[in-house]
Amino acid sequence: MFKEAVAEGGLAVVTGAASGVGLAAATRFAEAGLGIILADLPGQKLDAATEDVRKAANPNAAVIAVPTDVSDMEQVEQLAETVFRTGPVAVLMNNAGIGTSSKCWENYDAWTRMMDVNFFGVLRGVQAFTPRMIEAGRPSVIINTGSKQGITTPPGNPGYNATKAAVKVLSEQLAHELREAGAPISVHLFVPGFTYTGMISSFLPEKPAAAWTSEQTVDHFIERMTTGDFYILCPDNDVDSTRDKRRAEWAVGDIIENRPPLSRWHPDYKEAFAEFENTGKT
Repeated sequence: MFKEAVAEGGLAVVTGAASGVGLAAATRFAEAGLGIILADLPGQKLDAATEDVRKAANPNAAVIAVPTDVSDMEQVEQLAETVFRTGPVAVLMNNAGIGTSSKCWENYDAWTRMMDVNFFGVLRGVQAFTPRMIEAGRPSVIINTGSKQGITTPPGNPGYNATKAAVKVLSEQLAHELREAGAPISVHLFVPGFTYTGMISSFLPEKPAAAWTSEQTVDHFIERMTTGDFYILCPDNDVDSTRDKRRAEWAVGDIIENRPPLSRWHPDYKEAFAEFENTGKT
């Protein structure tokens, strides 16, 4: 559906567009000929990103910054109003997200803040835009940014994992409901690998060898989206697609085999997982 959406023209709306994969995606959509609406918190980063995207866009294309806090439904609805006054939507990318440390019995405020941005921010975007995208009846795509931490749920930050697992479920349900409704809208779950973003550069001044750039990650995503993939787990220089699949398969196997939760990190299963990851055999 992405090729059809681009061919029809219109706007790409990207939240979290001021840096990282959001900025890289906005730039690629501009290069494809779409107008761009960049949504992020107000400030110099959003202004600079808008100027960068404008350089990549068609001179006649709209490139507009709309300061938006996705944790506020009123602001997301105002974003939608601005967008639909400007033109039809070809791409909606619900990408804004934050990461804060959490533990299961601590950091309640961190849990609620991450859920409000990472999950409800996506849901707000879906609810503010989708009805009018359905009504328009034109080919379009909805992209929700998830995380491998929402699929294999590794220990370390359960609050973040829960938000991204919720995005996965929402995206699956949305794809099903749009298909049942006969709407010409495809949904895609964008799952970056280890990507060197502004957030990471704040504590790692040089890109680690294992990381991909935001541009590499977005280019891989767009390639897979163009072929129609829903689940798009992006590799990096350390973890390839085969390893991603085996890790996801092992995680599901915890349920099927009735292993302890997160058995990948359980000392009794360390050797079995290593064998499975390297050979695919238990």
